[in-house]
Amino acid sequence: MKITVLGACGAWPAAGQACSGYLVEHDGFRMLLDLGYAALPRLLEHVPAERVDAVWVSHGHPDHCADLNPLLRARSLRDEPAPALPVFALPGALDAVLALDGPGGLSDAYVLHDIVPGEPFEVGPFRADALLLPHHVPNAGVRLSVDGTALAYTGDTGPSPGVVELARDADLLVAEATYVDAVPDRHARYLTSARQAGAQAARAGAERLMLTHLWPDTDRTAARRAARDAFGGEVGVADIGQVVDLGR
Repeated sequence: MKITVLGACGAWPAAGQACSGYLVEHDGFRMLLDLGYAALPRLLEHVPAERVDAVWVSHGHPDHCADLNPLLRARSLRDEPAPALPVFALPGALDAVLALDGPGGLSDAYVLHDIVPGEPFEVGPFRADALLLPHHVPNAGVRLSVDGTALAYTGDTGPSPGVVELARDADLLVAEATYVDAVPDRHARYLTSARQAGAQAARAGAERLMLTHLWPDTDRTAARRAARDAFGGEVGVADIGQVVDLGR
């Protein structure tokens, strides 16, 4: 399983950056985990739009799904349109972004599948396990497993035993870490610090931790240090173009 970071900024993209987006590949199958602001141009540096096989969207905030619209345009507005793209999301999460082109504007470009947390299903070569995690809007974390290798991705979440469950013995946990240490009270239930992400990775027994969704002004070095204080495994901070090969 290979993971390529397309973007990792939380809330809005910093100059030259992009918001949450990950390309996950195995045996020629290409799946996206989220596609936030400015992630599509980064994707197109690696693979043509028509070669994407599936998209998973954790929740409906635009820093996680806004670039689904131009992806569908790039597949549909061609002389030879690409096949309808399987898109997996919680019910209603994508209503706004799918309505940008008006009623039926891109309806032939995708097939929408409702995520049902707690009911595993197959996506290409992957087994996908979804779990609801606490956020300002409904958010589905996902665990992708194939050939004895597991990737856990939280989307956006506050601290939760569900993160530990999702990441149990995972080869890599990609975890939201908006802040370094203290999370403001108004966000404390719905967002996570790097230190909290490290502690949850440790409780899960994950092998590696990748911090994501840092706000553009969050100190990346301090975030990594805080996570390492709580987690003894390898800790990284997601960066555009970064590639992680699991199972090697």
